[in-house]
Amino acid sequence: MIETYQEMFKRVKDKGEGVFIPFMVAGDPDFETSLEIVKKLVEGGADALEIGFPFSDPVADGQTVQSADLRALNAGMTTDKCFEFIRRIREFTEIPIGLLVYYNLIYQRGIDKFYEDAMESGVNGVLAADLPPEEAEESVKAARKHGIDPIFLAAQTTSNERLKQIAKMCSGFLYVVSVMGVTGARSEVKTSSVELVERMRSHTDLPLCVGFGISKPEHVAEIIDAGADGAIIGSALINIVEENLQNKTAMLDKVQKRCAELKSATKIKE
Repeated sequence: MIETYQEMFKRVKDKGEGVFIPFMVAGDPDFETSLEIVKKLVEGGADALEIGFPFSDPVADGQTVQSADLRALNAGMTTDKCFEFIRRIREFTEIPIGLLVYYNLIYQRGIDKFYEDAMESGVNGVLAADLPPEEAEESVKAARKHGIDPIFLAAQTTSNERLKQIAKMCSGFLYVVSVMGVTGARSEVKTSSVELVERMRSHTDLPLCVGFGISKPEHVAEIIDAGADGAIIGSALINIVEENLQNKTAMLDKVQKRCAELKSATKIKE
C-alpha cells in the first residue's frame, strides 16, 4: 500500500525525527541513471520524494535545477515518460511521492487527465510552482477527485489573509519557501525563515516543509529545531549529479552518503 503523507508524517514523528524530502528531476541525466539515483535517495533515508517534471522555462528554479531540466529534456523526457518514471519508482518504494511541475504541463495534458494519470502512476501530491491559489480552483477540484493532495507554496511575502486561503486549498503539507528568490543551495538559513515557520504554524495545522536554499545538515537541524515538520533539499543533491556525470558509481555513492547525512540531521532535540 502506498503510504499517505499523513501516515508518513506520523511514522517519522513517532521516531522523534523530522521529515527529509529530497528533490530530483525525472530523467536527469537520463531515464535509467535517474531511476538509480532515486533508489539511492530511498536507501539514503528519504521519508518521501519530490520529483520534478522537466520544463523548458522553470521560472521558480535557479541555475542548478534549470541545468537538470535541460539534461532531462535533451535525454528525451516527456510527460508520458515522466509518468512511466513514477511507475518504475513504485516498483521499489511505497513512500509518498510529490510532483513539482509547471502549470503548462498540466494544462497541455488536460487538467483532469493529468491528475488521473498522476493517481494511476502512484503520485500522492502535486505542486504546480507557478499556479497561484486564486487560479487553482479547477486543479484543486481535479486533484481531490483523483485522491491527490494539492500542495501550495507559501513565502515571507504571503499575507496572513492569503495564507488562510492557501491553507484551505492545500493538503498533504504546506511548502514553505525559506528565501526570497529561486531555488538553489545557500550558505545559511535566514532568521526570517524561522519566523516564517512560526507565523505559518499559527494559521494552519498542516505539516510545514521548508525548501529553497536548504543544503547542509546544519540547515536541516535548524529548520526542524524551529518547528518545521520537514526539510526539502534539491540543488545540493543535483550538484552532486552534475559534478559526477563522467563517473556514475561515484555519483550514486555520493548521493546516498549525502542523503544519509541530511536525514541524520532531522533528529528532534529533546
